[in-house]
Amino acid sequence: MIIGKVVGSIVATRKNENLIGSKFMIVEPLKSMDCNLNRIVAVDNVGAGIGEIVLVAQGSAARIGCGIDSSPVDAAIVGIVDDGVGL
Repeated sequence: MIIGKVVGSIVATRKNENLIGSKFMIVEPLKSMDCNLNRIVAVDNVGAGIGEIVLVAQGSAARIGCGIDSSPVDAAIVGIVDDGVGL
């Protein structure tokens, strides 16, 4: 799981039918985390907004976390951080 900040959104008018109605957000992993990831696109089913700190699941956990087991999803926002000591 990754902790990141939502820095933007993506609009895709043409997409896989399993993704119709899904919102896509651009997430930048926090620099305090020791990971080599750049910005990622994640499906947002929790209603995160730009500027919020979020929890992102990746891989098969992302599909399960957003309830779209048959969708081509590799990253999903599964929570919004209310308070993070040391972030």
